[in-house]
Amino acid sequence: MLLILLGPPGAGKGTQAGQLVEDYGLAYISTGAILRNAVKEGTGLGQKARQYMDLGQLVPDELVVEIVKDRLQQPDCEKGALLDGFPRTVEQATFLEKVLPDTGKKVDCVLLIEVAEEELIERLTGRRVCSECGTNFHVTHKPPKVRNVCDECGGALYQRADDSLETVKERLEVYKNQTAPLIDFYEGRNVLARIDGNQEIESVRDQIKGTVDKL
Repeated sequence: MLLILLGPPGAGKGTQAGQLVEDYGLAYISTGAILRNAVKEGTGLGQKARQYMDLGQLVPDELVVEIVKDRLQQPDCEKGALLDGFPRTVEQATFLEKVLPDTGKKVDCVLLIEVAEEELIERLTGRRVCSECGTNFHVTHKPPKVRNVCDECGGALYQRADDSLETVKERLEVYKNQTAPLIDFYEGRNVLARIDGNQEIESVRDQIKGTVDKL
């Protein structure tokens, strides 16, 4: 089983990804992680990727897809895998579609977590992180007992630069322009499942589970 998790920043993909991996025994594949690992291990593909990364350049789509293909052929992917953060564009999805037959896998379902934009902005701009232990809080949904003080270690809480209103709006705009076209791409292949991400975490999980169990 090969699943793809799709959705805008703040939709809760990370939370649901962890649960999916646990529930179904899937290998979790994040392109950032596998790129770093390929470079660290010095594989042929990793060495090629490093040439771009060392120059601060984006790794070409074709090379990223080859690294994903290699990862999908590892033993821990036998039961299935979850792709998170990839593909990001229709171009990447097209390359992936071409190489998947070599892995013996196909995209079984693309889980699109949909959340209203105003809710996404509220979620992201309200996030606070402990400067000492990294624990996450939220000014509305998970406020600390003492304002701007971590419940766990007493460290100072801060707002990450990419959670500022201006940056959040930019991130959402990038998603609309680059990643949202994947919705039509996968809907046209009859593998897209729309998940209501405006619900509580457990309700979102239940909807995802109900969808995956039918595959």
